[in-house]
Amino acid sequence: MGHSLLCMMGFFLLSTVICGNAEVPSKPTVTLQPSWTQIYSGETVTVRCEIQGGEGAQWTCEWRAAKLNIRETSNEHSITVTESDSGGYSCRGRRNSSWTEWSDTITLRVIAPPKPTVTLQPSWTQIYSSVIYSGETVTVRCEIQGGEGAQWTYEWRRGQVNIRPTSSEYRISRATESDSGGYRCRGRRSSSWTEWSDITTLTVSSPPKPTVTLQPSWTQIYSGETVTVRCEIQGGERAQWMYEWRRGQKNIHETSSEYTISRLTESHGGGYSCRGRRSSSWTEWSDIITLRVTVPSKPTVTLQPSWTQIYSGETVTVRCEIQGGEGAQWTYEWRPAKLNTPPTSNEYRITVTQSDSGGYSCRGRRDYVLTYLSETITLTVSSKPKAELRADRTAVPVGGSVTLNCSLTPSSSSSSPSSGWKYYWYRDGKSFQPVTNEQISVSEGGLYSCRGGRGEPVYYTEDSESVRTDTTVSNRPVVTLYPNWSEIYRGETITVRCEIHGGDTEWDYEWETNSTIKAPNQNEYRIRSASSSNSGNYRCKGRMKSSQHKTTEWSDSVTLTVSDNKPRPVLTVSPSWLSPGASVTLNCQVEHPSAGWSFYWYKAVPDLSEKSSSYELLPDGSGTAQDSYIIHGQTHTAGYVCRAGRGDPEYHTDHSQPKFVWSADVHSAASLTVSPDRVQHFTSDSVSLTCEGNFTEWRVRKFSEDGRLSDCRRITGSTCSIITSKSDTAVYWCESGSGEFSSAVNITVQNDGNGPILVSPVHPVTEGASVSLSCSLKTQKYFPMCFLSQ
Repeated sequence: MGHSLLCMMGFFLLSTVICGNAEVPSKPTVTLQPSWTQIYSGETVTVRCEIQGGEGAQWTCEWRAAKLNIRETSNEHSITVTESDSGGYSCRGRRNSSWTEWSDTITLRVIAPPKPTVTLQPSWTQIYSSVIYSGETVTVRCEIQGGEGAQWTYEWRRGQVNIRPTSSEYRISRATESDSGGYRCRGRRSSSWTEWSDITTLTVSSPPKPTVTLQPSWTQIYSGETVTVRCEIQGGERAQWMYEWRRGQKNIHETSSEYTISRLTESHGGGYSCRGRRSSSWTEWSDIITLRVTVPSKPTVTLQPSWTQIYSGETVTVRCEIQGGEGAQWTYEWRPAKLNTPPTSNEYRITVTQSDSGGYSCRGRRDYVLTYLSETITLTVSSKPKAELRADRTAVPVGGSVTLNCSLTPSSSSSSPSSGWKYYWYRDGKSFQPVTNEQISVSEGGLYSCRGGRGEPVYYTEDSESVRTDTTVSNRPVVTLYPNWSEIYRGETITVRCEIHGGDTEWDYEWETNSTIKAPNQNEYRIRSASSSNSGNYRCKGRMKSSQHKTTEWSDSVTLTVSDNKPRPVLTVSPSWLSPGASVTLNCQVEHPSAGWSFYWYKAVPDLSEKSSSYELLPDGSGTAQDSYIIHGQTHTAGYVCRAGRGDPEYHTDHSQPKFVWSADVHSAASLTVSPDRVQHFTSDSVSLTCEGNFTEWRVRKFSEDGRLSDCRRITGSTCSIITSKSDTAVYWCESGSGEFSSAVNITVQNDGNGPILVSPVHPVTEGASVSLSCSLKTQKYFPMCFLSQ
């Protein structure tokens, strides 16, 4: 084993070897054989630990490694490696009690052998499906990525057959079709084989036949234009081709795949062909393509259809035709310029309006070639005609007929039959018949219309207004109102009914009215909440359900009047001042009193919180048929209202203004005292009216000579204070918060400042009592007049 000992590899420190003594141990070195740091799985490598100058000494060696599988005590060990043997390796030695330092780490990388790649040269075979042509030379190469510098042996296959070369590449000279096939390879180093490469297919074929093309592709080119002549070899792109050209039988001095001819002349016309050469292989000659160079002809503008009179809405095709220029990429220029909206076209399909009238001309442009301007053709567009339908009468008599006449406006009388007009007739929206005649006779009722049409697709005039013809029957309807009141008020319900007598025919109904709101086509029209917009004259007619064009005559008209003013009844009471034990008669009057009213009678109950009164229905006072109501034995001041109602559902008037009966009886639960206590007062007197009784809330009411009812505005507690004026002449009384009325008093105010007043008590005096009466002037309080004693 020489002068060095092998320290074996493992996952841990495995063994020590006793070696001889040395004075100064040197640093060991780890070496690999072969010396590649990248080893492939399955290859064999020898790991050696060398101590410089330690030959023959008795050493104990120790190893450090990622994986150690060494057990022997030799100076080297051969390993058939796997990827798990990758890692760093280092060692040290010991002699007696002296250790060397650790060696530097050497790294071993074990990887799977790379997969080779087959490539072909020249480079175009890599890009275009590995195609070469018979007679060409190609080099097939086996490349192993990362395996440069290694001693590889190669194995080749074409298809499933091994081929002899063992080098990384070989050259096929003058290839034939037998050299076609799928090539693959693999490499071997030591005892390790790579896997087989992917297959690269080599195709050896005869050179393709070229094709000559023109750009642009028109075979007829005009003088002054530019054209590119191109030789195209299918599948031969990017290959190193040389080209040969001919025009007719004469060679052209061009060797590129294409060349451009600018500003053509007629001398450039002729048949062009080409062929290509790559290496020593020539293609055959292409087919000949013929280039014709001519002078452009003058265009012609045509109209389709060619009628002399065109109507707004018809479709017209304006076409620019260049004789002999078919298939060429022309750009067209039009007069008027409004047609020159990109992309310009050789024809425009225009749905015309009157603004399209005028002269049209065109010319063509292609590259630098511009034709002459065509002759101008004139287009005249008239307004769209409308059909007009007239009938000699609209009611078809029994056994008779109606003549219908369809004319076009503006008149088409100038149009001859060659203009192509037909007349299309419709009954009830369905096509009746197209005829060339403007006039037809019909014996059947219906909704008729017509229009004219011509062309393909058909251009139609506007439809005529519809004309209805009906067959008349003898039944005559009658319009009735229910209820039949002479005046209806806003909010009431009323029914307008159309009645047709005779036979068991079922009818559809049609109404005619000048009211704002139209009646529905039913036999009756129920107006649930009438308004003045329902006012008007109503008449109706019937149309048989079994035959929609058989109708009755119109009925006579019936007038419906609806007032927007809600009625308010007027209440009168008699008497106004009560006598003990007297009866009170209430009378409620409504406008048009005979129109089905019933009456409701109420007693006014004071409501001080709302500064108004609520209404309490009197006994047997609900919906009485009489317009009067008698109250027996009324003794106290009281207020009354009434209202009226009628119809189903019942419609109610407003409540009447309250009316009062007054009592001078001082023995009621509430009373009114006046200070000063007299009936008559001067103007500008201070008068206090005080309500008395077992109540906490009061209001003082007055009923003036002009019939107005009002409250005292200056009331403090239970006392109302007034500074008298003529308007204070009135009847006064108190109302309590619990609904009680006091006795009433009459107060008058002297309007003549110089006249006297009679001083007498406000309240009536008891029979047999004494009473003082006096007269008073404003300048003198009063003076005695008389003293009465009963």
